[in-house]
Amino acid sequence: MKLRKVTAASAAVLALALTATACGGDDNKDSGSSSSGGGKIKVGIKFDQPGLGLKQPDGSYAGFDVDVATYVAKQLGYKPDQIEFVETKSADRENALARGDVKFIAATYSITDERKQKVDFAGPYLLAHQDLLVKTGSDISKGTDLNGKKLCSVTGSTSAQNVHDTIAPKAQLKEYSGYSECIAALQSGAVDAVTTDDSILAGFAAQDKYKGQFKLAGLKLSNENYGIGVKKGDTATVNKINTALEKMVSDGSWQKAVAANFGPANYKNEPAPKIGVIVK
Repeated sequence: MKLRKVTAASAAVLALALTATACGGDDNKDSGSSSSGGGKIKVGIKFDQPGLGLKQPDGSYAGFDVDVATYVAKQLGYKPDQIEFVETKSADRENALARGDVKFIAATYSITDERKQKVDFAGPYLLAHQDLLVKTGSDISKGTDLNGKKLCSVTGSTSAQNVHDTIAPKAQLKEYSGYSECIAALQSGAVDAVTTDDSILAGFAAQDKYKGQFKLAGLKLSNENYGIGVKKGDTATVNKINTALEKMVSDGSWQKAVAANFGPANYKNEPAPKIGVIVK
């Protein structure tokens, strides 16, 4: 009889242990409720884009995408100390989601038909445009002003080539390995303008060491609808993120994040886009 009591008690303990394991075993699975049980969520961001996703010297993270990701994770039930940010470079974003390395990605991730074949998107949460960054006081105010000027973009980017082919055929294209090098070249006078998404340009220009030195030309050379990438088929998470984004806009947190991260560059942002509406 005593043996049966011990066995029953052990079975109860084992059942409780299995239940706890089932609830907390997968850090990447969001229950949609409080995560006070100690679980974590992995979120993909960029680590090298000031104003959007930047890993700082002290190990913290800052930028608009970081603010959006943190807000969304909170609405999914996670506190800031339960968020693990993972660097997701552009070429690896689809694979990171497919492998389950991250729950979602907020990393200047433009929604395109090609990408929608591989991942699902929540949002969009920002409408950006290809633009030019020039020195404050520059006489470059329109695309054709680039004829005879030196235009910088990063190796492998199509931004500068698009400007050359469609607007300023006499522009002199300069390629660097990263946008930080382009910005430094603009500061030194080695180039006359830098081109990529206006949000990326604004983020660099808003850095303390560059404040007041640069301005955006305000050209809208393309429409870039930034979305939050989610593993293909995970409709439940997409719906939860969309609800979170709508709340972020309605309670004023979205505009506050835009002003904090891009304001110093005089970034003229578009109004918050409507969920599911893609501007071509």
